[in-house]
Amino acid sequence: MLRIAVPNKGSLAETAAQMLWEAGYTGRRDPRDLHTADPRNGVEFFYLRPRDIATYVGSGALDVGITGRDLLLDSGSDAAEIAPLGFGDSTFRFAGPAGAFSQLADLEGVRVATSYPGLVGDFLAGHGVTPAKLVKLDGAVESAVRLGVADAVADVVSTGSTLRQAGLEIFGPVILDSEAVLIGSGVDKPSAATLLRRLQGVLVARQYVLLDYDIPVEHLERATAAAPGFESPTVSPLQDPEWVAVRVMIPRIDMNHVMDELYSLGARAILVSAIHAARL
Repeated sequence: MLRIAVPNKGSLAETAAQMLWEAGYTGRRDPRDLHTADPRNGVEFFYLRPRDIATYVGSGALDVGITGRDLLLDSGSDAAEIAPLGFGDSTFRFAGPAGAFSQLADLEGVRVATSYPGLVGDFLAGHGVTPAKLVKLDGAVESAVRLGVADAVADVVSTGSTLRQAGLEIFGPVILDSEAVLIGSGVDKPSAATLLRRLQGVLVARQYVLLDYDIPVEHLERATAAAPGFESPTVSPLQDPEWVAVRVMIPRIDMNHVMDELYSLGARAILVSAIHAARL
């Protein structure tokens, strides 16, 4: 059976579990369970701390796992990223007291607090910067400067409001753009390829919709240019030889704009349907 590591808590856990369910897998029913088997799909799930997943997968104890790219890189394990999963986005930046730092080189010889010493240390070393010390904290990194244990911090940034409330401002380049990823140990099992296809199918189903419409034949070329689909639209004749029916996949985010354009071209009976699963 394919052994899959899944976050047992934290920001990635609920979305990862939902994605696996949409992909057709049966997960745990009791949130206290640390292990559950899904024999119908030939997999076992192991529910672990997100920070530990890369270590288990990299050691070969488990075959694949879902974790953050940041946690993978920080772990230093031999696990490798297989594919991004489209959720859990985060950006890592440096921050310090207002006016104290302006560029990466200003971190030479100073103390930097972070929850990701491996990730930040590798980034600084790659840019030829040697801090005096990397101060490892498990949380509330933005308080490190105010409390005197560090001179600057490296942390996850969304709006930057938390850092500003702590009297800090962002500087220097982006350390990492992270998101949830599927990672692997190099295992070559058919069920691993099936898992990847299913998860990619979930992403397609979330990002695209099916669009059906009728259009006069004379406007078909312009309509299919407005919504070309993946390869080409499916075009079917109608009882009226001057009209055809068209079906095409379009990005969900563009749905209303495409409908407006098609309507202006003369399309009618424009309908949108959700996609529940896909294989492309």
